[in-house]
Amino acid sequence: MPLDPVRLRLGACPCLSGEQYTECCGRFHRGDADAPTAEQLMRSRYSAFVVLDGDYLLRTWHPDTRPAALDLDPDIEWRRLDILATHRGGPLDAEGTVEFAAHYRSDGERGVQRENSRFLRIDRRWYYIDGDAG
Repeated sequence: MPLDPVRLRLGACPCLSGEQYTECCGRFHRGDADAPTAEQLMRSRYSAFVVLDGDYLLRTWHPDTRPAALDLDPDIEWRRLDILATHRGGPLDAEGTVEFAAHYRSDGERGVQRENSRFLRIDRRWYYIDGDAG
């Protein structure tokens, strides 16, 4: 079940940064700021899956690899994001990778999605390109 919007406004960010949602990923979702690093974009995209913000996911997906639409499953309960490794992807880099493990529950079963995601920075904005599932 997706997180209650009121709880999100008052609570910690789903990306587990330790910050409040409104000041962390919420500002990226609202369009108040762009993620300055590939890792922050990865965290904000994970949070977008948690809050079912498909528009944000599509906006931050590179046009060359972006699907026409997304069908997000509200029955998946995203539980935790672990950043396993990053390579480049800083504020001055043009590309970067982020390896992560996203833990979830679906139909009472636990699961983990592992991926090494590629990101590209164009005109000071980071975009998700694709990822190798692992």
